[in-house]
Amino acid sequence: MPLRPDFGTVGEPIKLRTNFFPVRIPKGSLNEYVVAITPVAGTATRRVKSRIFKLAEETTAWQLAGMSGAVAHDSSTKLISARLLAQPLAIKVPYYDDDKPGPPAKGTKEYKEYTLTISFVQEINTQDLTSYLNGDAQYRNYNALPVISALNLILAAHPLRSGIKVGQDRYFFRSAMPPRSLGGGLEAWKGFYSSVRPAHRQLMVNVNVCTTAFYTPGNLAVQMLAFQDSSFGARMGAFCRSVRVKTTHLGYRKTVKCLAHQNARQYTFQCDELGKRKVSVEQYFLEKYDIRLNYPELPLVDVGGQKKNYLPAEICEILPDQPFRGKLTDEHTASMITVACQPPNANGNAIVNNGLNELGFLHPGPALTSFGVSIGPDMAVVPGRILPKPGLKYASNVSPAIDDRASWNLRNIRFAVGARLDKWAVLLIGDGNRRDEFEGPRDPALGAIITGFMAMCRTSGMDVAKEMPQVVAANLPRADRAEPLRKNAITTIRETLTTLKSKPTLVLVMLSNGDKNIYEGLKHLCDVYLGVATVCVHVAKIRKEKGQPQYFANVALKVNVKLGGVNHKLDENTGRWLSSIPTMVVGMDVTHPGPGSVRGTPSIAAVVASVDNQFAQYPASLEIQESRKEMITNLKDMMVARLKLYQQHSKTLPQRVLVYRDGVSEGQFNIVRIEELPEILKAFHTFDLPKKPYRPKLTIVICGKRHHTRFYPTERKDAANDGNPKPGTVVDRGVTAVYDFDFFLQAHGGLQGTTKPTHYYVIHDEIGFGADNLQVLTNALSYMFARATKAVSLVSPAYYADVACERGRCYLRKLLQGQSEGGTTASSNTTEADAMKEAKALWREGVSVNKLKDTMFYL
Repeated sequence: MPLRPDFGTVGEPIKLRTNFFPVRIPKGSLNEYVVAITPVAGTATRRVKSRIFKLAEETTAWQLAGMSGAVAHDSSTKLISARLLAQPLAIKVPYYDDDKPGPPAKGTKEYKEYTLTISFVQEINTQDLTSYLNGDAQYRNYNALPVISALNLILAAHPLRSGIKVGQDRYFFRSAMPPRSLGGGLEAWKGFYSSVRPAHRQLMVNVNVCTTAFYTPGNLAVQMLAFQDSSFGARMGAFCRSVRVKTTHLGYRKTVKCLAHQNARQYTFQCDELGKRKVSVEQYFLEKYDIRLNYPELPLVDVGGQKKNYLPAEICEILPDQPFRGKLTDEHTASMITVACQPPNANGNAIVNNGLNELGFLHPGPALTSFGVSIGPDMAVVPGRILPKPGLKYASNVSPAIDDRASWNLRNIRFAVGARLDKWAVLLIGDGNRRDEFEGPRDPALGAIITGFMAMCRTSGMDVAKEMPQVVAANLPRADRAEPLRKNAITTIRETLTTLKSKPTLVLVMLSNGDKNIYEGLKHLCDVYLGVATVCVHVAKIRKEKGQPQYFANVALKVNVKLGGVNHKLDENTGRWLSSIPTMVVGMDVTHPGPGSVRGTPSIAAVVASVDNQFAQYPASLEIQESRKEMITNLKDMMVARLKLYQQHSKTLPQRVLVYRDGVSEGQFNIVRIEELPEILKAFHTFDLPKKPYRPKLTIVICGKRHHTRFYPTERKDAANDGNPKPGTVVDRGVTAVYDFDFFLQAHGGLQGTTKPTHYYVIHDEIGFGADNLQVLTNALSYMFARATKAVSLVSPAYYADVACERGRCYLRKLLQGQSEGGTTASSNTTEADAMKEAKALWREGVSVNKLKDTMFYL
């Protein structure tokens, strides 16, 4: 990794509080142990392991070994102790569930005993960490991970007991805030994230607020129906998978494995106790328990292990304190954002007043005390700077006035390069929204809108043909729950578009409503099958007279870019470094299938790159690859395609290539160097000429959004109106890497809640950037996102790659929503190879064979 060349100095110096707290490192060394549980059978779930450890801590053997309050563990395989433990060390644990008063009698069939064998792994010296934090040159390659992992375990000792751990380093507490209902069987819980981080001369713990969805306790049948009714296409099977329930008829506890394909009336079984005859589940509960089912038509739930055990959902009660691990519906996500979105001062106060307390940092318990670890109660204060705004240029060298929120407007401004709009078409979608939809292609109100939009495109500097566009209308079949992907509707759209006399250059689609299945299906159809560019608008918004010119102008931004125009560029002064030598700026991202997808659904990789010295057009290469693979598989060919297009436009190859790589987690930085860097170099070599190798200078910067670092201005004058830092705030000291070249930049103005800076981390640098040069350039490129008139939160090339990946998801929407040919749900028996085969059929060639491939069709 390149060393930090220097610290930045450009901009107005300010002071910021940040959600990091100093950690006192223990003086002595720590001892790491590995824990093995035998027998292994039955210990696969985290719940059982946690229970085994909890019972082990109550044994006399645990106390005699000197471990009470003196060790920290992850309730699985790892244990840290402040002092050496006697070896060999084995602890026998008679097992019983937490709803039972004690273990069954020894010698009975129900009696289960586990043995924990605790074996010494290594001594961890904490003094080397101090030298590393001080920045001693000889400690640069020191591996701080073992100490940091150990300290994270020690700090987790308290919240693991008092809260519920969800995912990595996040702990939720009923006491942090009363749970808020999200509707549809779920509720939002507040919690805190905590993770130890090395910083210059100081070890810190990063603490942040977080929110996640939990099941609302109550009757399983009622909650399943509420979930299904909360959103079109929400599936009960996704809701009840892996939820813990207690049965009301016999009181035992079970985990729901999945939903059965039959209901209580359909499913029958041979029942010896009711006269050796076949009975349905409905009859069985009536005759055996005198329970008349209220929901006999609801699918049964399977709570069995190896063998199936079907129960009616209505005799199951959802147990409290369970996180929901499935995919949230769009409605749930919107409700979550409302709950999670808090102004910076509210979040800052919650961390200091509530978070430190819930995590057990304010009043250290036995674990922290026995290790000699303590946490400072005050947020760290770090130096930052507010970078100057870049200069932008539209046509005739007009520069817009950029306001304090890093935005500007298009009044009296013409695009830097206007594209030609001719041979286009308008598609009206009829989908049951009678209030807003047009009467049809001949509706005079529609004519007025089209004329007004064409006038706005002309005013904005586009070359618009005089002819009116062709207009066609698609009246869609009604939405049907049994067919959430709405294939019939997409077929209707396809049939409608094929009635156009000639293939249009672009279709303006007037959507009836916000149904994402129509939007995604339409993009899949037009990109992959028809090879025609589309711009979608909401009919209700484009018809609304208030703010109509602004809406027209925003749509024109997208139309101009998709047709190859340039909306705005950097002025000579700001863009001088970029255009001094032929430079190609690249954005890369990989997106993975989420929860609820068919197993084996591929990941999607995108590589976008500039084509000339305007740095406005970034066509994309999009590909599917092995599921959940972080690195880009076919990077060489994708880079070759980008370099060829650059050569075609600029009549030369770039001498510098600057890559902004999104979508890489912190632990993977080195893998990018080992796997992706050589592929980029191979791409360069394909342009070698005899005796003239092609080897431009290459720099790779990772962009991280998935972090928990937040900044709070210490003085009112340095804050935006909402209390967040001002746009252009950059931090490269205090909470950044000890040796490496990284910085946090918040280029954008906040819209709501607490703004999140982006973490930029240089992992390879041949161009030889200084801190100021790269920080100022990254800030300037954040103002170049073509479909907005404001700075964005992620540098534009990386943002484009992210948007391109999202477009790729439209093509695989069927698999991403858990539907496949082999079965209908994520847990069905399709193999990973089947999923890939189906994905390839959906993806076809992407857009790589049609004329969209050299445009920004994805924007």
